Amino acid sequence: DGSAHGPWPCKPLWDTCASHPRAAILPAHLHCLPVPCWHGDWVWLKKFPGDKHTEIKPATKTSFCKLRDLRHENVNLFLGFFYDCGVFAIVSEHCSRGSLEDLIRNEDMKLDWMFKSSLLIDLIKGMKYLHHRDVVHGRLKSRNCVVDGRFVLKVTDHGFNELLEAQKIPHEPPRPEERFWTAPELLRDPTLERKGTFRGDIYSISIIMQEVICRSAPYCMLDMPADEIIRKVAKPPPLCRPSVSVDQAPLECIQLMKQCWCEQPERRPTINQIFDQFKNINKGRKTNIIDSMLRMLEQYSSNLEDLIRERTEELEIEKQKTDKLLTQMLPPSVAQALKMGTPVEPEYFEEVTLYFSDIVGFTTISAMSEPIEVVDLLNDLYTLFDAIIGSHDVYKVETIGDAYMVASGLPHRNGNRHAGEIANMSLDILSAVGSFRMRHMPEVPVRIRIGLHSGPCVAGVVGLTMPRYCLFGDTVNTASRMESTGLPYRIHVNIRTVTILHSLKEGFKLDIRGKTELKVLVPLTPDPQPLLARPCPPALPVPLTPDPQPLPWPRPLPCPLSLGHAPSSMATPPLRTS
Repeated sequence: DGSAHGPWPCKPLWDTCASHPRAAILPAHLHCLPVPCWHGDWVWLKKFPGDKHTEIKPATKTSFCKLRDLRHENVNLFLGFFYDCGVFAIVSEHCSRGSLEDLIRNEDMKLDWMFKSSLLIDLIKGMKYLHHRDVVHGRLKSRNCVVDGRFVLKVTDHGFNELLEAQKIPHEPPRPEERFWTAPELLRDPTLERKGTFRGDIYSISIIMQEVICRSAPYCMLDMPADEIIRKVAKPPPLCRPSVSVDQAPLECIQLMKQCWCEQPERRPTINQIFDQFKNINKGRKTNIIDSMLRMLEQYSSNLEDLIRERTEELEIEKQKTDKLLTQMLPPSVAQALKMGTPVEPEYFEEVTLYFSDIVGFTTISAMSEPIEVVDLLNDLYTLFDAIIGSHDVYKVETIGDAYMVASGLPHRNGNRHAGEIANMSLDILSAVGSFRMRHMPEVPVRIRIGLHSGPCVAGVVGLTMPRYCLFGDTVNTASRMESTGLPYRIHVNIRTVTILHSLKEGFKLDIRGKTELKVLVPLTPDPQPLLARPCPPALPVPLTPDPQPLPWPRPLPCPLSLGHAPSSMATPPLRTS
């Protein structure tokens, strides 16, 4: 009922934990553990088996009094016991760094020999105190050794077997992996195993020494199941023990460890002998708690700095990957503005040149191919295009199906060079497509048509979830029409782009195509009758050839020279005008 028992007032600690203002700041890794808050401090609950305890027996209270009087810096403090609604548990001091098992398994924590020896000497001091008080631990393992915030090791769970015996609680057989620390003579005698012995505690110390020295689980070097290991330990020969390399610890420490796990209990050293031998291992160096704590704190601080530096470098690498991916999707200036939370206003560009291209007969190719083959085709083709545009002052706007859109003159203005950049890029793409082959249909050539147009447009970012950098204006529509009315393997160019190319004087060769019907927008006249769309006149008044068939294509194409160096007689694919 949560009433007081002896000198320890023990109301339900779970209710205390839930209502206490500090309960909300319990460390994240402890939320799933029995760590309530009692009188403003975190405490540890060790629950007894079963949930139908009806009374606290007198022998149990006597054992509690014995535990209460144990006071040592390396023995975890016993605070009281909890009894409510049939649940019975002991309350002990909580250590913030968890168990010794947690510490040695933490790969981020670097443990040198001085650090390890400080932990081991704390263990030996704590067990020496308990043995001098005639207390047999009986359950000693790395999980029952806790480390506080100052890296001081404290022995806990002592006296638990005695409490189980006093309270007449049925014994629950432990799992095989929980018996690694149990001495062979105890494994062979279940009754003796339940009570424990002083010599059995010495054996447990040796297994903990192996864990600390190797920073690994007991018997981790033996490739066999836990129950098989326990069977071999309990029934020698041959003798089954962990193996430790001589370069992992001083030779004297390894020899002491082997003495402690000797098969004959009477040949194992006493806790006083272990303490004396271990003091001599450090060869006169101080191992008092203050010096050890300072060294451990310095080591911990250094480890923390290294860990922060390592994590910062990893974060910077991931940030660079994210920035690179973002700048591939959006212009760098726009991406930077979005990262800073700055609104991106639409921007008007007086004159840019736009490029559109698509695959001729793509619908037929798609009908004859599997979906994955279509994806491979577009990926291979666009990878080829992306490699080409990297050497020109252009910006890839988007791809929609088989349509590929590129612009020059935005988002960074480049005078009137935009037309020349797009023209040279178009020639490079056309030349590369001539030798491109589909994986699944290598005998079928890939034919593309290209349309170019120059003019004003507005660019801006549209959307929040998946923002896109989009272009708007008649120039976009006209460039798309130039592509859709073009011919395979030809570059269809509007007169406005032709004018800019002539002004650049870079030796581009252009052929007049002639009349081509396009869909156009016309203003309404006072006459409400709709006007008929008229065919666009040719760019220059030149007669059509008798046979207006497209020129044979593809044909071998030389690589275009750099801007400003292409001679007027250079053999380049003709750019068509309308």
